[in-house]
Amino acid sequence: MDLGLHDKRALVLGASRGLGAAIARTLAREGATVIAAARNTAAIDAWIAECPVEVQGRIVAASLDLSDVNSVETLTGVLEHAGGIDILIGNSGGPPPKEAREASRADWLAHFEAMAANLFHLTQAFLPGMAERGWGRIVTITSSGVEQPIPRLALSNGVRSAVLAWSKTLAGEVAAQGITVNVVMPGRIQTERVAELDQAAASRAGKSVEEAAAASRATIPAGRYGTPQEFADVVAFLASERASYVTGAKIRIDGGATRGI
Repeated sequence: MDLGLHDKRALVLGASRGLGAAIARTLAREGATVIAAARNTAAIDAWIAECPVEVQGRIVAASLDLSDVNSVETLTGVLEHAGGIDILIGNSGGPPPKEAREASRADWLAHFEAMAANLFHLTQAFLPGMAERGWGRIVTITSSGVEQPIPRLALSNGVRSAVLAWSKTLAGEVAAQGITVNVVMPGRIQTERVAELDQAAASRAGKSVEEAAAASRATIPAGRYGTPQEFADVVAFLASERASYVTGAKIRIDGGATRGI
């Protein structure tokens, strides 16, 4: 299937590793010009170098620290001057595990700014250009915790739920301008982030990491963790011309782990 991405420019946040890197590579393979952004641009350059030559030529690394509004405004200014973007993949690192009763006010403020407020600010900068062209795709990665809160991830559950509500609100405001806004909710995808969570679970339970991972996999109907590529393929479709009538949606990519309908 031709996804219609050959003349599109995409900005992928959190692209140094994991889901962000997989999405950036996939969009570039589909023909999009990709700006892969993160604080660690050396890591981006490293995985770009491992791509086929024709894909390498469609990806460029860009420095972005989502916790720093000046960094956000610098990158948006550069990209707007260069003609803007057509696709925005919102992706941020997850906060450390904490229970709701122990998360401090400072924790909430810091992570809301990095994971929500600055993402909203960045998105707003690109909306006028998308509206003028009559085409735009905004896909934001949250977590299955927005539907089924994950124990000890109070900061992630709370802040990402705010992002979900914002996305749904924005979708209704811009749909008539040819801009779609969707949320994807990963469950356990085999990334560095999930490895870190398994390590934390193992430490709390006094078990090995493999024992903790096995216990986690046992809760997933599919019986395994997903792969970053499986996740990226869904995101690429939502970012494509073919998904023009899909907006305001939240889509689970979790192997059936979320129990609700």
